[in-house]
Amino acid sequence: MLCFKMLPPLAAHWFLEQRSRDGLSAMSGTLPHFLQEPDDAYIVKSNPIKLRCRARPALQIFFKCNGEWVHQNQHTSLEHTELGTGLKIREVMINVSRQQVEDFHGPEDYWCLCVAWSHLGTSKSRKATVRIAYLRKNFEQEPQGMEVPINGMIVLHCRPPEGVPAAEVEWLKNEELVSSLEDLNIDTRADHNLIINEARLSDSGNYTCLASNIVARRRSATATVIVFVNGGWSSWTDWSECNVRCGRGVQKRTRTCTNPAPLNGGAFCEGMSVQKSTCTSPCPVDGGWAEWTMWSVCSSECERQRTRECTDPEPKHGGRLCDGAALDTDNCTGDLCIQADMESSNDVALYSGLAAGLVTVVVLIIAVTLYRRNQSEYGVDVIDSSALTGGFQSFSFKSARQGNPLLMNSSMQPDLTVSRTYTGPICYPDSMEKELIPEPALFDPLPDLKVKVHSSFMVSLGVSERAEYHAKAPSQTFPRGVVQEIGGGGGTLGGRGKSQLAPIQPALVSSMMTGKRPLRTSGVFGHGGGRLVVPNAGVSLLVPHGAIEEDTTWELYVSITHALSDEGQEILLSPEVTYGPPGLTLSCPVALTVAHCADVSSEDWNIKLKRQTQDNSWEDVMTVEEESTSCYCLLDTQCCHLLVERPGCYALVGEALTQAAGKRLRLAAFGNMEPNFLNYSIRVYCVDDMPHAFQEVVSVERSRGGRLLEEPKTLLFRANSFSLQVSIQDIPQFLWSIKPFTTCQEFSFSQVWCSSQSPLQCAFSLERYSPAANQLSCKISVRQVKGHEQILQVYTTIAENEKDTVPFFTQSDCTITSQTGSRAFKIPLSIRQRICATFDTANAKGKDWQLLAQKLHIDRNLGYFACQTSPSAVILSLWEAQHQERGDLDSLASALEEISKVQSKHSTSVDTLDPKDCGYAFAIVCFREGKQKLKQPKC
Repeated sequence: MLCFKMLPPLAAHWFLEQRSRDGLSAMSGTLPHFLQEPDDAYIVKSNPIKLRCRARPALQIFFKCNGEWVHQNQHTSLEHTELGTGLKIREVMINVSRQQVEDFHGPEDYWCLCVAWSHLGTSKSRKATVRIAYLRKNFEQEPQGMEVPINGMIVLHCRPPEGVPAAEVEWLKNEELVSSLEDLNIDTRADHNLIINEARLSDSGNYTCLASNIVARRRSATATVIVFVNGGWSSWTDWSECNVRCGRGVQKRTRTCTNPAPLNGGAFCEGMSVQKSTCTSPCPVDGGWAEWTMWSVCSSECERQRTRECTDPEPKHGGRLCDGAALDTDNCTGDLCIQADMESSNDVALYSGLAAGLVTVVVLIIAVTLYRRNQSEYGVDVIDSSALTGGFQSFSFKSARQGNPLLMNSSMQPDLTVSRTYTGPICYPDSMEKELIPEPALFDPLPDLKVKVHSSFMVSLGVSERAEYHAKAPSQTFPRGVVQEIGGGGGTLGGRGKSQLAPIQPALVSSMMTGKRPLRTSGVFGHGGGRLVVPNAGVSLLVPHGAIEEDTTWELYVSITHALSDEGQEILLSPEVTYGPPGLTLSCPVALTVAHCADVSSEDWNIKLKRQTQDNSWEDVMTVEEESTSCYCLLDTQCCHLLVERPGCYALVGEALTQAAGKRLRLAAFGNMEPNFLNYSIRVYCVDDMPHAFQEVVSVERSRGGRLLEEPKTLLFRANSFSLQVSIQDIPQFLWSIKPFTTCQEFSFSQVWCSSQSPLQCAFSLERYSPAANQLSCKISVRQVKGHEQILQVYTTIAENEKDTVPFFTQSDCTITSQTGSRAFKIPLSIRQRICATFDTANAKGKDWQLLAQKLHIDRNLGYFACQTSPSAVILSLWEAQHQERGDLDSLASALEEISKVQSKHSTSVDTLDPKDCGYAFAIVCFREGKQKLKQPKC
């Protein structure tokens, strides 16, 4: 039965008319069947949506929304009869607007359904919901960048913004769509997350989560994924040969962090790259002869023979063979073969006489030739004292005040008058070199020339109160056969003793005369010892008192060379320093001080000392931390102090054990106007923080006329494989301009890390808009990516005429290169001898050299000092080298007083000390009073 209350009024009226028209035949029909039901719909922005219903057989269809009938005028109906069955098919549509949905405030979403009528009854369709579509802007969870080891799993989380309908998620890698269908290693199905099961190097990139629905599309923040490779050790190499030919030695093997090498910031290999092991080499056994055999039967030649073998013992392990013959012959016939023997003896005598005469003639010819050649070369006998009176003209001059050679330039001209005698160390500033000593006066052999220097010490010749030089002046060389007696009173040329002088290279003399900072310096030293310094290079040589035998002098030299290049994982950390001459014999080690650029504040380095061999290869002498009896190495913050006895070329090399290892760089900025007077050039240098490296930069800028724009600064550069960036900032925009894309320049890691051979330079060219702009201020930033940064602040005045500007190096540093005798040492000789006498011999109170080394903080590798004749003297030489710049005796005096307090409790008077401690106490009093000569206390 139909319920008329369910129908809208017009529908009920229409239904009654149809029923009365068709009669009871209509009762035999079927219920309506929906061919199309309304679907869920979303309203996008303000566009209405259409809901459709289609049913068969259907006399009428009406929509009902939210429980209320939709008015008949809002329906759009279409009707046709199905040909096969004759049944009526009706389709109805309605529009739903955004306003209708927003005005509905029911407990559920806005909904609509269809009701269809037939003769038999009604049918209802499914409910279709209508919702307003949207997509919010902010993601509920964005992907985060990550660093993943190779073959690790990558999981990027993404929760899209809230939206209706729910947003679909896609992933982009470097703006390209990621498809899990094309790459089975990628899974994008799990809760919108991106999962890469095994990370590959190619998976590094920028990933973006993309969310979209029918309304909008949203992009997440980019997540950077880095797939890194941790370093792995290669296989160990074979063990090297034992480093000694006989006895107990050391052999080593190495490995490299190349299997694989660290990549994309991966960790450096942990552990040591060098492994050492003790080894024993069999000592060579020289061969020895066994007993002679019995004489053989006499032969037809009237001879008998006997033999012996080299078997007692046999030569082994490279031992020498037996000296002498293994076969012995003898005449065995009495007088029967005497005539033949005499004839043979006469022949031998004849031939021997002829050979001796021929050799005598050849020797005479050679001797005459050498004598004539020698006379033509020298012209005069160098022993003749009358020939030693020419070659130099007397000169004297005042010492000019030295200004600061960096930044501040002295405008005071040197006083070139000759009214007073110069009484300081001989050195010639650049600005007055040609006026003081013209080159013809130095090198032309003028007659009867003399140099008289009244000085407390002579450069490269030792201590003397008054020294007079008479010398012949060959071109570009110093006099040969110079002998100097070094003692407390004075020194003269032509004194007693043997002379061991090596010739000075002409290049060195030339560089000294032209004002260039030489890379080689030399001096003559005797029994009193002394100090040799390479100017502005951080390199010096300390020759202790007594190292050279009495009545003997040697000409020692120190030079800086460039023979060693960076190899493999090892880089050069110091200059290659050579001291000699090669045939030098010493009774105790010398102290060689060499500057280095390593950051030794942490244990991230494996630093070695290398020495050049005769075939120009390099051999390991020792590592800094190992115990050695052949060499001693004391590593300070900026210098390395070496105790060596063997002359040669030495250098420090280092291998970074971790990425925290670092070396110091010195940064400097120079500038000058370009020829067009509109462009200003700024050059930034990055060199290893060693004095000699910076002097090379100074020499280059000297030729360019550059000026130092800011005090040089230091930057710590780490071994983390990241590059160095140099950029210029804060340029006055309305006064100066710079070419686009040139404000930042970059050096690769390998360029900086292995930059020991040549300085790194980058240049910035600035153009001023008007010649009136004479002020320039800017900042230069030098930074290592993911490392330290240093700022150079530039503020300078631009001069219109370059002649008005004074370069920063107008005056060179006046540096003493050589000191000999007592003036070269901080500790007076008498005090030094008393300290050695006290500590070299152990006593009951424990005051031996080991306690002295401990208090002076030189308590490592004590086995080296134990092998020395006077351990205390070697310790004091090392202390002298370590404190040569400060020249402060307080630390030594404090150490001696501390030892005194420990051993002599509550003792305040030196007059009551044990006689064994008298010299020791005398040293303390001398240091405490600050005097070099003090009356010795009573013991």
